[in-house]
Amino acid sequence: MFFCAVFLCSLFLGSCKDSGQAASASTEANFDKDASYALGMNLGGSLRSDSIFPDMDEFFRGLTDSLNGKETRLTMDQAMAALNKAIDDRMAADNADAVQKEIDYLAENSKKEGVKITASGLQYEVLAEGAGPKPVASDTVRVNYEGTFTDGSVFDSSYSRGQPAEFALAGVIPGWTEGMQLMSEGAKYRFYVPSALGYGAAGIPQMIPPYATLVFEVELLSIVK
Repeated sequence: MFFCAVFLCSLFLGSCKDSGQAASASTEANFDKDASYALGMNLGGSLRSDSIFPDMDEFFRGLTDSLNGKETRLTMDQAMAALNKAIDDRMAADNADAVQKEIDYLAENSKKEGVKITASGLQYEVLAEGAGPKPVASDTVRVNYEGTFTDGSVFDSSYSRGQPAEFALAGVIPGWTEGMQLMSEGAKYRFYVPSALGYGAAGIPQMIPPYATLVFEVELLSIVK
């Protein structure tokens, strides 16, 4: 929602005249009171849902100057730079918390009995060993798995779909590519995948947050050649 609110603001700015240009259309109201109020509700609700609380004096100054075709305090380039900086500052603050949370979690998790760590930082537990061969990075594997966040909430599961999944190890996140090669057919492992071996700073919108450590329980059923 944060980007939705900022997009509405930038869309409004983009529809306004450049600094010093007079408005070509009348500034007399052509929305009735209810529609005008609804417009304010829409933008205000979006801003509030994203915890964006502007300086109201400057907000209304920019709004009225642009609507009335007056010379604006900022050029269009300056206005967009200010919005972009606000986005960057907000993301940096949010990500700083997420990064520290991940560091703390992995440090504490590494102390658990049975947890092993690879050179890349992948953490794992052996829940059951298998007796079959191990896959290589060019293989496709057939697995059952459940993916959770560190709070235990499930974001993906082959169990819930009622059928195993097949993945080409060359086409999955690095944590999976590395981790699956540790397993023998028939094994069951739990992997703690740092964001650097997962979906990183970007995450997956609406599914995986930025800098998310992911926990997977995986059964290697077979190697599909």
